[in-house]
Amino acid sequence: MTFNLHAGVDGWGRPTGALEHLISLRPDVCVCPELWRGDDGTDFVATLTSRLGLRGQFVALARAERVTTGHGPRRWQPLLAHLTGERGLYFREHRDLTPQQRTHRRRRPHHETGEWGLGLFTSLPIRSIESISLGRLPREKVRRALVVAVLEDGGRPFHMLAMHGAHLSHGSPLLYRRVARIVAGLDPALPVILAGDFNCWRPLLRLFLPGWTSLARARTWPAPRPHSQIDHILGRGPWRRLDAGASDGGSDHLALRADVTLQQLDGGVLGQGSQQHHGPQQG
Repeated sequence: MTFNLHAGVDGWGRPTGALEHLISLRPDVCVCPELWRGDDGTDFVATLTSRLGLRGQFVALARAERVTTGHGPRRWQPLLAHLTGERGLYFREHRDLTPQQRTHRRRRPHHETGEWGLGLFTSLPIRSIESISLGRLPREKVRRALVVAVLEDGGRPFHMLAMHGAHLSHGSPLLYRRVARIVAGLDPALPVILAGDFNCWRPLLRLFLPGWTSLARARTWPAPRPHSQIDHILGRGPWRRLDAGASDGGSDHLALRADVTLQQLDGGVLGQGSQQHHGPQQG
């Protein structure tokens, strides 16, 4: 599954139940964009790994400030947040805060500093795992990376890749070009899954990343009334989808899951994964 946690707060800095929702789904493999590790001990990575018994890798992509005492209207974030900036997370390493953010920050003196990043965690055996830098696009406030792992299910190895893509307005086609080059260098004999928050619709992804099969189709953004799918679980190789769906866990994205198996060329199943389904489904 993939679930953008938005560091456990909404666009006003109010705490959400996103991390608890992720834990309740008990995934075999989870991709976690916008994971949070606070300097004061608020560590989403430690919580995930200890409560679910998972292993994996977290890659820090930005230093940030997180507000947890915010308040605002019922909507999830300010109406013009994409123009004026949100009020729950502040990134100042590479770009200045907007005037609206500076004003709001002065009114909310308590801010937790920490690392914001991407995680890939699993209960399956890990043969290898590494983080590959994708750099920072000129308009971006954060860096990007691709987590590349070789996992094993029922004795069958496969590549598992995690990413958090940039917005189209910030030059994400350049990012996908880098991802395609990395994928081209992987062992072609192994099946591959690529999952995460792509910030991109499926028709455009077919142009940027051709040759992939969508293993989960559901509207994922914006919660709670999603109209678009920008979070994806893509596969290459003999994957068969058993079930898929999305559920609202309090973030601005829905949690997207896919239950899949690996098939032999003659139609037999290799290394069937978990078939337990948790939580509400939609899409």
